[in-house]
Amino acid sequence: MIKAVIFDFDGLILDTETAWYKAYKEVFGRYGVDLTLDFWGKTIGTVFNIDEVIRYLQDRSGRTVDKDQINAETKNIFLSIMENLELRPGVLRYLNEAKRLGLSVGLASSSRLASVEPYLIRYGIRPYFDVLVTRDRVTKVKPDPELYVTALKELGVAGRETIAFEDSLNGLRAAKSADVHCVIVPNEVTAHMNFEGYAMRLSSMEEMDLEALARQILSTAASNGDKNDGLT
Repeated sequence: MIKAVIFDFDGLILDTETAWYKAYKEVFGRYGVDLTLDFWGKTIGTVFNIDEVIRYLQDRSGRTVDKDQINAETKNIFLSIMENLELRPGVLRYLNEAKRLGLSVGLASSSRLASVEPYLIRYGIRPYFDVLVTRDRVTKVKPDPELYVTALKELGVAGRETIAFEDSLNGLRAAKSADVHCVIVPNEVTAHMNFEGYAMRLSSMEEMDLEALARQILSTAASNGDKNDGLT
């Protein structure tokens, strides 16, 4: 029985991840350094370590750089990109369908609430969420399952009664560790990742409606020995 859905935020609801990657890539290019997706992928879905990113730049450029200057330059580019950024395709549709189906809706993000909630308000989707669990409220973030464990507890559901939507390996690992059905919806900077063990993978939330998705997940789980009591 599916009773709830939990969404990641960065890269899943709003593709801030690609925006940050493009911003850092542009600034790194000014130093003659190519910011690879292989390196950047390690930063996605967990705590962003700016010192590690600066070391990467310094090692490859052979120059000492000013971290504050790098931060300022990348933030300006990021904010410029964000001015015209829209919700990822199908997000609003899934939120509406979740409510129509009577499902509880949660958010589990490795970012801080102050970085997430203003965007939820800006795009008019904050009222859809029954629970917001962010970095501020846990001791460990993804790939640790604590964000999901906390969200499940507050929603009053079990992992096998829940579908998570993630775009990164760290998110997938966190959801799986909490025994949650995880649907992968990669973005531009995570599509290259070697995802394994997910319940389903979609190119976009427009690919399949939520009810059909949930029924397919339950059917697959039942064939693997899980009890299937229906959608709600």
